[in-house]
Amino acid sequence: MRVLGIDPGLTRCGVGVVEGVPGRPGKLIGYYVVYSEPDEDIALRLLHLDKSLGELVAEHRPDSVAVERVFSQHNVRTVMGTAQASAVAILAGSRAGLPVQTYTPSEVKAAVTGSGTAGKAQVTAMVTRLLQLDAPPRPADAADALALAICHIWRGGTRARIQAAALAAASARRGGPRR
Repeated sequence: MRVLGIDPGLTRCGVGVVEGVPGRPGKLIGYYVVYSEPDEDIALRLLHLDKSLGELVAEHRPDSVAVERVFSQHNVRTVMGTAQASAVAILAGSRAGLPVQTYTPSEVKAAVTGSGTAGKAQVTAMVTRLLQLDAPPRPADAADALALAICHIWRGGTRARIQAAALAAASARRGGPRR
C-alpha cells in the first residue's frame, strides 16, 4: 500500500509518501514541504497548495491519502488557516478518486510511538527508525506527514475492514443491498 500523508498548514504543508504493510517497517518514497508566504493573498496561497498537492498525487500515485485532522487551538487565526489547508488536502485526494482518511494528532502519535502524548522529537525519532533513515526528516512538518502515512498503513487498513464489515452487517439486516 502506498500512502501520501499530509500535515496541513498554509505556511508549511508537510507531505510524505510511504509504502508498506501493517506491522512492518515501511519504505520511504519521498517527502516534501509546500511553502507559501504569509503576506500573500489567501486565494493565491490556497491555489499554490492545491496545485502542488495535485502534482504530488499525480507523481506518486498513492493508494490512499491520510490527512491530519484539525483540532481546536487557542489561536483562531492559526486554526482557520490549517482548516483551509486541510480542506485543500482532502480535495486533492478526492479529486484523484482516492480514499481519504483523517487522523487526530494523538492517533498518529500513538500509532508511531505507542503514546498519544509523545512530543515532536519522539515522533521524528520513531519515523527515522521505522523508515530506517540515515537522518531525521526535516523540517518537523515532513516528519509529521511521514508519521501520518505510517499511521494509515498500520491502522487504516484495519479501520477500512471494520467499516466494510459494519456496512455488510447493516445491509444484511436490511435484507441485502438496495436497488
